[in-house]
Amino acid sequence: MQTAIYNRSAVASPADVSGVHALKEGNSPLDVKALRNALGAFPTGIAIVTTRNASGRAVGLTINSFASLSLDPPLVLWSLVNRSPSLAAFNESDYFCINVLASTQTELAKCFASSAVPDKFQNVQAYDSVEGIPVIPGCLASFVCAREQMHPGGDHTLYVGRVLHYFVESGEPAVFHRGQFTNLHPSQS
Repeated sequence: MQTAIYNRSAVASPADVSGVHALKEGNSPLDVKALRNALGAFPTGIAIVTTRNASGRAVGLTINSFASLSLDPPLVLWSLVNRSPSLAAFNESDYFCINVLASTQTELAKCFASSAVPDKFQNVQAYDSVEGIPVIPGCLASFVCAREQMHPGGDHTLYVGRVLHYFVESGEPAVFHRGQFTNLHPSQS
């Protein structure tokens, strides 16, 4: 068995390598755009998370921060930027639904990501879960969750949900990579 040896002196400094950005300590300025571009190298699925606000109005938005956290108990997580107008609705609701989008639903993802669309549910035939949370039909999977925890995380809030019900369908997922919608087999698009 070979042992890998990490030689610090053999590693180039960020100044010596083109395209490398050093993260600075403390409150030093950070090239946020460069960091966002680097994070965009990781392809993600796309989902729409839904809930109801205190007055009962359906609220939804596009996310790509969804992840499985635990199978026992069944927990999932996602995050929302703290400046989102939907933050209060998700903070106040005991339930939410994560709808994993199919490759045919990218226009729906754009609609729910846009602040210019006042009624995102206008052209969606969503139905309510037993808990009264909107579920979007035609998705690859939908997870109706009870909100278990919220955690501050920098400029975002992290939500942990316990899966109460889920629905799954076959199909190709919508994928987001380097700031663009794509699919698993780009040569077939």
